[in-house]
Amino acid sequence: MTTEKPLRHVVHRIADARYIQPDVFRERSSGFTRWSAIDHQTPGAVHTGFGVCVLEPGGSVDAHLHSFEEAVHILEGEVVCHTQEGSVLLGEGDYGVIPVAVTHSWSNAGDTAARWAVMTAPQPQPGFSGDTFFVDPLPPAAPQPVDARDPRWRSFGHVSPENMDPEMQSQEMLAVSASMRTALLVYSGISVKMMVDSDLGAQLQTMFMVQYEERGVAGAHDHPLEETYMILEGRTDAKFDGVPYRLEVGDIAFAGVGCVHEFSNPGPGIVRWLETQAPQPPARHSYRFARDWTYLQDALG
Repeated sequence: MTTEKPLRHVVHRIADARYIQPDVFRERSSGFTRWSAIDHQTPGAVHTGFGVCVLEPGGSVDAHLHSFEEAVHILEGEVVCHTQEGSVLLGEGDYGVIPVAVTHSWSNAGDTAARWAVMTAPQPQPGFSGDTFFVDPLPPAAPQPVDARDPRWRSFGHVSPENMDPEMQSQEMLAVSASMRTALLVYSGISVKMMVDSDLGAQLQTMFMVQYEERGVAGAHDHPLEETYMILEGRTDAKFDGVPYRLEVGDIAFAGVGCVHEFSNPGPGIVRWLETQAPQPPARHSYRFARDWTYLQDALG
């Protein structure tokens, strides 16, 4: 008797994106919609709630707080995040983390819609019921743009495509002072730039940018955590649980715990994507590459 291994992944195409106003915000927002790509309906997803939010010009979301942690990355347009520490004007490439139980609200005073990726951990309840609590409005404050060089910006930062280029990592070109906190990890044609992690105040997740040069490859591996990927530029050939996919701009993929996955860049040009992990990786053994264990098997054989 053979037992078929369950699939632990999901792939969503941008063409199938469905934006709706979450139930809990129906009376508490205007011009706000969300595509819930990874949620309680996703097989294998427990820690991850990943989606894309849109706030139309003149739109707003009332002051509230969550029992989960929220990380955001602005994809296009501008949106203001109001917090108890002040109001932050977020534009394309900006990112940040809103810790558990921190009051915040959103507004869009611009002429175009704002769109941002959002990662919530642990995974919210269906419709955010019991996870979101509305509070009194925050006092008005003049929005300030993110200044990644200013050490007072403890919860927000900025990443641009040029920050992923190994040739542009001099002190003068870095968005913030050079350190291991801002280092670009480069290996096997792959570049990784950390965005949201414990250094920025996150406790339950990480968010980072990944770029593959042409012919860049990551061999088959899995993790003791959940990962989500949103393609921002180019395209990648991927396998999840042995199933092949061609992922393109706007597509979102999820790999649960134990899902063996791999990536390569077929070209032309680079491929770049936003990636999240939840919970945060352990100090060791966060990657399990199949090739290492095959090597051991051969050595023992």
